[in-house]
Amino acid sequence: MRDTGTTSPGAQARPRSPFNRIKVFVLCHSLLQLSQLLVSGYMKSSISTIERRYGLSSKKSGLLASFNEVGNTVLIVFVSFFGSRVHRPRYIGGGALLACLASLLIASPHFLNDVYSYTDHIHAAPGENSSGLCQAAGPLAISSSNQMCQSQANSSHSMVYPMLLLGQLLLGIGAVPIQPFGISYIDDFASKKNSPLYLAILLAVTSIGPAFGFVTGSFMLRFYVDFDKLSEDQIELTPKDLRWVGAWWLGFLVASCLLFITALPYLFFPREMEKEDSGDAEPEPEKHEQNPQQEQSLLQFLKSFPRTALRTLKSPVYLLVVLAQVNLAALLSGLATFMAKFIERQFSQTAPFSSMMIGGVGIPLAVLGTVLGGVVMRRLSLSVVGASRLCLTVITLCMFSALPLLFLGCSTQKVAGIFPSSTSPQSCSSDCQCPSAAFDPVCGSDGVEFRSPCHAGCLSVEIDGSTKVRNYTGCRCIGGSGYALSGTCGSGCSHLLLPFVVLLGITSLIVAVSQTPSFMIILRTVRAEDKSFAVGVQYMLFRVLAFMPGPVIYGSVIDTTCILWGNKCGKQTSCHYYDLDLFRQRFLGLQVVFVCGALLCFLLIVITVHRKAKCEKAQSGTTKGYEMVGEKESNDVVPPKEKDPA
Repeated sequence: MRDTGTTSPGAQARPRSPFNRIKVFVLCHSLLQLSQLLVSGYMKSSISTIERRYGLSSKKSGLLASFNEVGNTVLIVFVSFFGSRVHRPRYIGGGALLACLASLLIASPHFLNDVYSYTDHIHAAPGENSSGLCQAAGPLAISSSNQMCQSQANSSHSMVYPMLLLGQLLLGIGAVPIQPFGISYIDDFASKKNSPLYLAILLAVTSIGPAFGFVTGSFMLRFYVDFDKLSEDQIELTPKDLRWVGAWWLGFLVASCLLFITALPYLFFPREMEKEDSGDAEPEPEKHEQNPQQEQSLLQFLKSFPRTALRTLKSPVYLLVVLAQVNLAALLSGLATFMAKFIERQFSQTAPFSSMMIGGVGIPLAVLGTVLGGVVMRRLSLSVVGASRLCLTVITLCMFSALPLLFLGCSTQKVAGIFPSSTSPQSCSSDCQCPSAAFDPVCGSDGVEFRSPCHAGCLSVEIDGSTKVRNYTGCRCIGGSGYALSGTCGSGCSHLLLPFVVLLGITSLIVAVSQTPSFMIILRTVRAEDKSFAVGVQYMLFRVLAFMPGPVIYGSVIDTTCILWGNKCGKQTSCHYYDLDLFRQRFLGLQVVFVCGALLCFLLIVITVHRKAKCEKAQSGTTKGYEMVGEKESNDVVPPKEKDPA
């Protein structure tokens, strides 16, 4: 059992170290990937909160969410070249430490800036009138406002967005070696029997990591952003207030600590370890020969890259599958970034609750769909033709489940002077000299919302200290009793939240079923020597065509539905009110556009593989190739036309 006769005493001692066992590496790598992907999911769950805190447009926040792909895309090509030439565990650990520093950098603006300043504090200094109510603006108030703007201009507030972008860039660079080097290291030193199990564990962790990020975001955003700087009595907002900002920075600190802890073991793993014992009678070979591609110089590798890429992209089936997956990836990236914000606005929910819906419902069902697709492929032993039909069927069903989402929603609540657009500015508050930047929504007793107590013509306020509920009275613009409560009236759509989440979950599950069969189509239709390269090009195209532009496209579309932009010190900030009908139609309509793009691609794939199967059958007189059924036989199938040199 132990090969004592062929190993030296020094070699006998090595397996005793826990860092010379592949199972320990799999455990450490699972925890590291979970921590790294937690940061990615957490950023998306906090994006609307960061947007509100620093006055960003949705287009800017979309760019921020996708910026980690920039560094990743630029450097991922080199990973396929370096392969096992380097000390992979140390590179993985170095990447994790860089991601740790990047996470700290993203959280740093909170500590470098003053406390969150929102408009219309009912918080008067001694000898100064309370702001936000209907009254003439005195010289003291104007002077105070000017001083506030001057202090913000002199602070590091202007550097926040570049710092966040830099943090995201470094986060993407740090993630470059983690998954590719980890998978190749496991594949090299795990036994053939256990390798699929280890890789399946990593794939499962990769799937649930972002879900943990959203759930963490749901928990962290329940705390007020400046809870570390203010006492509980000084915190006047509640999570239901449209101006509420949660502790977005806290999750990045937690993730940074996790990344640091999980990076440390990689300093102790060897460059090469003994091959895991499979338990078979005959030992497995210690190591297979290096790929000839790895013997190339870096310059030769870069020169051959375009030629190999062009040869791979000449395959129509490969190109169509990648384009279909790019459509679905663009859809996924946009929805993951902004769906929590959509639920928050459309159904008048808090940011923590919206993040929980995505992390607790949407992502787990998508993971289940991916597993289900693999089970169907295995049980039915689908050929390339069968897999293409399955993908086409799945995306057609997805279209039917996605279309009803367009109609589950309500119009924007009536906001005086803002929505509907036909409403004219309130003359009843024209002499109140309300500041243009005022935003402290109140809901009148007549059901009409006002952007601030001043715009409602309210003259006084009653505050319940225990519950922090404000009741504004003497409101000249509100009929009847003339009072208003602090906070938005809401869209009135909360009753539609349950059917929306159910349909969204079903859509996520259905669309994810296509992931495994579409991936298998690629593996079965490219040359055997090009498989690894084809998968690498596929993921690179995902980043360039989907993960980078997707959130920016969605953010730009969302910005077109804004009906009232915030304004602070003469500068535009984040959006206060959206036209909810347009928001829903354009945001979810873009989803339908991407689904239609994927549907068209899969339809063309079915037509193409059917034609090639018929042509192959006519030439050989057999059903070999595309129509071949059976898992063992249909793996690594290359159609005759693909073998011919272009």
